[in-house]
Amino acid sequence: QVQLVESGGGLVQPGGSLRLSCVASGSISSLNAMGWYRQAPGKQREFVAVIIRGGSSNYADSVKGRFTITRDDAVNMVYLQMNSLKPEDTAVYYCNAQIQILGVPVRDYWGQGTQVAVSS
Repeated sequence: QVQLVESGGGLVQPGGSLRLSCVASGSISSLNAMGWYRQAPGKQREFVAVIIRGGSSNYADSVKGRFTITRDDAVNMVYLQMNSLKPEDTAVYYCNAQIQILGVPVRDYWGQGTQVAVSS
């Protein structure tokens, strides 16, 4: 059984900052790419950022220069530092991870989501 649990969402004014966290727990053999997606009301879920083992990362154009993804493999966590937030960043943010459990092929896991609202 593997779980991803996000935290850190909330309400922030435009220009403000938030830091999202996600912890993976369970019988994990290998934690590969970890990332963040978001879904705004009435829109499809979209990619935000991803980081692979070793630290290489990639970002959606809409968040480049404002968001930073990091990971701590010692505690199976991934973080998303969000600065200069805009109203259009309002969405439910989901943690995603490619995880291998012993004897099972790598597959994607998702967290339950954490709400981020940017409003004055």
